[in-house]
Amino acid sequence: MNADQYPAISDYAFLSDGHSLALIGRDASVEWACFHRYDAAPVFARLLDRRKGGYFRIAPTSPFETTRRYLPDTNVLETTFRTADGVVTVTDCLPVHEDPAHPGRPARRSPGHVLQRHVRGVSGAVEMAVEFFPTFDFARSPAAFSRVEGAGGTSVLRAYGGTEALVLRSALGSLEPAPVPADTDDADYADDADDADACPGHVSRAVVTAGSESVVTLVRTGAGDPVPRPLSLRELDDRLAETVTYWREWAGRCTYRGPYRDAVVRSLLVLKGLIYAETGAIVAAPTTSLPEEIGGERNWDYRYTWLRDAAAMLAALAGSGYPDEARHFCDWLIGATSGDAKELRVLYGIAGERELDEVCLDHLEGYRGSRPVRVGNGAWEQFQLDVYGELLAALDLAMHLRGGDYRPERAVFVHDVVELAVARWREADEGIWEVRSGRRHYVFSKLMAWIGLDSAIRILDRHPDEVRGPELRKRWVREREEIRAEIERRGVDPETGAFVQAFDSSAPDATALQAILRGFVAPDDPRAAATIDLIETELTRDGHVYRYHGGDGLKGGEGSFVLCTLWLASALAYVGRMEEAEQRLGLVLGCANDLGLLAEEYDPLTRSQLGNFPQGFSHLGVIATAYVIEVAKRQGEGPGPSSVAEDYIDKLARARRATP
Repeated sequence: MNADQYPAISDYAFLSDGHSLALIGRDASVEWACFHRYDAAPVFARLLDRRKGGYFRIAPTSPFETTRRYLPDTNVLETTFRTADGVVTVTDCLPVHEDPAHPGRPARRSPGHVLQRHVRGVSGAVEMAVEFFPTFDFARSPAAFSRVEGAGGTSVLRAYGGTEALVLRSALGSLEPAPVPADTDDADYADDADDADACPGHVSRAVVTAGSESVVTLVRTGAGDPVPRPLSLRELDDRLAETVTYWREWAGRCTYRGPYRDAVVRSLLVLKGLIYAETGAIVAAPTTSLPEEIGGERNWDYRYTWLRDAAAMLAALAGSGYPDEARHFCDWLIGATSGDAKELRVLYGIAGERELDEVCLDHLEGYRGSRPVRVGNGAWEQFQLDVYGELLAALDLAMHLRGGDYRPERAVFVHDVVELAVARWREADEGIWEVRSGRRHYVFSKLMAWIGLDSAIRILDRHPDEVRGPELRKRWVREREEIRAEIERRGVDPETGAFVQAFDSSAPDATALQAILRGFVAPDDPRAAATIDLIETELTRDGHVYRYHGGDGLKGGEGSFVLCTLWLASALAYVGRMEEAEQRLGLVLGCANDLGLLAEEYDPLTRSQLGNFPQGFSHLGVIATAYVIEVAKRQGEGPGPSSVAEDYIDKLARARRATP
């Protein structure tokens, strides 16, 4: 397969309803979809194999141009096709409505796991094709088909494989068998008509005229479940309107009012779309194995919950006007660990699964030939010290925003997490970047242990009745200061005066910027300027920041890391270099796709997005950097920060810098 036949990673849009998710190309082709669970096997996986991955497209049969947008402040996608014969729109949504018992939280409805595709004629008369080529279990279970009796000219087709089935309803012509995907852009398919690897499917055609409307629906069910009842056009329109209302009302609660509001709201909508509503867990990204280097092996499954990522993203949500999401996550976390901090893992499945063994799917060619395609993630077995600190910092913020909500089970949990950090901070670990070259004493890991103890002490000071013995606070303070002393002694390069990657090393690492952002050093501390200079000199290309240089146990390279570029923007704002800070944020926003979505990485040489998409960490960085810049600009001007979270985070950083 020609790698050039794959669309750019940035060509995709992202849909979610809190239970299912999909990625849709510029041509309204669904090329990744996981129903009922974000980490389920996809029913369309063309993202990872153009020939046998499967897809579901509604598009003109004649040449066309497209534009697309999200309906304002929603996760509802509208694609507009312009042809010589007329204009047609396809509006895609995963219908969602609010749980009345939990405002802002999506609720299940019947039928569930539905993709609605509203096709409307705007002008002229355009022949449209419905192309339906499902696969099951990562294309390991071939689809079988059966027709279901329809009414009113509607074709109803049932596809099934393994334990699940899909029911497609369409009034756009009669669905007829097709042996191979009808991809007019890929000449290779012309030679593949008898290829056993190519997934079978069905195609129909119909002319859409100005003023007409049709809704194509796809429902996921169990293989043995009855076919769901059809919904009327009015019911489907009502569900679309309800979905638009849900997302707009949710987005309207955002407390940020600064100049980057559009980017912040889009990023918040991405984070909300990554939250699995059933449990409150938040995944790092909705995809697996999109490469950090085209043709390389750095391809990972990100459809799981990393405690570090989730805690930081949930803190961003809580600080932007969404405390319920943080509350739901806290409840999930305590449930996933059975309230036992000793059971904390680096990452979990979205229902709390603890063992996520990594498997390579050799039958898939991978995005643009980037192998292996992985399911599961071996990092679950790693020790990453920084997780404790990130978790405690997020709990500190969440409790502050909720007026000191400190249930007994949470008090015990916080205490036990702190004691784990105290017991283990002197150990080497694999670190935030999950290297596969062995453990080291990473400076960022020690910094986050310091942050964790500092956060726990502040929680304790707000709840003195929870102190377990008179010496507890003194011991935590003593450990905190010992960590600081060790970082200052072994985590700073004596020649450059900059914070570095690991103890007794001179190698740079973008995580060193966190010493500035977390309040470990003051903005006017010479080590702050030295660290920024080192990162700009050694790890930056065309304004974009790479994580680190050097061996990590993997072959090949990677792109710049979007979050690291945003860390640099925030650090520049902290030290008063506001124009540069805003330039860096603008640089990142300029790398987003036309819908405002960001992958994990960006290659400044090819000007392309890399890695899983969209990436929660990247969008977290947009939110955090917008807040940091806004706070820095307003200091001394009277109005104050944009939200109570900004105020608390800013005061907290100042307090840490003042801590002796």
